[in-house]
Amino acid sequence: MDDKVRKHIFISGRVQGVGFRAFTRQNAQQLGVNGWVKNLYDGRVETVIEGDKSTVKQLESKLKKGSRFANVDDIEVKNESYQGDFSSFTIKY
Repeated sequence: MDDKVRKHIFISGRVQGVGFRAFTRQNAQQLGVNGWVKNLYDGRVETVIEGDKSTVKQLESKLKKGSRFANVDDIEVKNESYQGDFSSFTIKY
């Protein structure tokens, strides 16, 4: 299980109302990363992602850049213990 990781990420900037959650889900599904993403009331986007270390790292890099219409100012990444809680990637409302 050393190759499996879990990250809890908070993204701030212009990341709501610009398709950022759909961007996150699309990239997660393409990479085979599981978890969820949602908007927060304070304007940030929160996501929990799990998967192979290399694919999670790729998704994290994509989130730092953001979608074409987003403007990511900051990204806070918390490493957590892999739990295997998810079988897909979803958008929470």
